[in-house]
Amino acid sequence: MTYRPHAFPVSVKGVIVRDGHVLLLRNERDEWELPGGKLELGEDPPARLAQEISEEAGWKATVGPILDSWQYHIREGVDVLIVTYGATIDTDAAPVLSHEHKEVGMFAKDEIADLPMPEGYKRSIFDWFERLQEPVR
Repeated sequence: MTYRPHAFPVSVKGVIVRDGHVLLLRNERDEWELPGGKLELGEDPPARLAQEISEEAGWKATVGPILDSWQYHIREGVDVLIVTYGATIDTDAAPVLSHEHKEVGMFAKDEIADLPMPEGYKRSIFDWFERLQEPVR
């Protein structure tokens, strides 16, 4: 019997906080998610994420540190490895809704816990909020 490793896509996602609110996008499953997308073989994860944020929200982002990684079981036979990054933007422009999502929203930290979204996204959002509060040394 030949060993066959499990294969599933890797999705890079960005947590962007501006003025105390995090950018979220509502998908076709009516869940809120972070901007980002699937990584193709040979792509640089931060570069791919910056491109996805531009496509999905119209913002030029600077991708920072990895916040978390976890396996998301979407439904039977569909699993994705999620890698989240903290990211920053330098714009006052409103996010633009792309054709990939149903709605775009900016949410305060105290609104996150009750939103329909995977727990891993919530962990990453809370982590980035906390890191942004740390004093610069």
